[in-house]
Amino acid sequence: MVQFSPYSIHFNEGPEHTGHPWLIGVEWQDKSRWLAGYSYFNNSFDQKCQYIYGGYAFSLGETTFKNWYLKVTGGLLYGYKEPFEDKLPVNYNGLAPVIIPGIGYKYNRFNAQVNFLGANGLMFTFGYDLFR
Repeated sequence: MVQFSPYSIHFNEGPEHTGHPWLIGVEWQDKSRWLAGYSYFNNSFDQKCQYIYGGYAFSLGETTFKNWYLKVTGGLLYGYKEPFEDKLPVNYNGLAPVIIPGIGYKYNRFNAQVNFLGANGLMFTFGYDLFR
């Protein structure tokens, strides 16, 4: 799957936020719903970052909510550096472990997802499944 994010919301917008975060990424998911991915993004402080991760997508049902899913990913994020290194709880020279939960809706090869960025905000992503 290829994915992109054109928009994020911050719960507490500050003067240091650039207001122009974006993301592009690739993700592979097998039939058992385990997944792995890579994202390259511009964070809210205009720093280029990378996220390499693994995770799992939980189906929310086989009938009424069959297109809905919950996703949890965890991995390493690189790029939050001075003076914003303290924006992540554990950060060593720009490298930090993170867990990112999300909820999404999939229709055929397309999906839309909301990712929860801790207590800081939400990121909206859209994806397309290249291989079916």
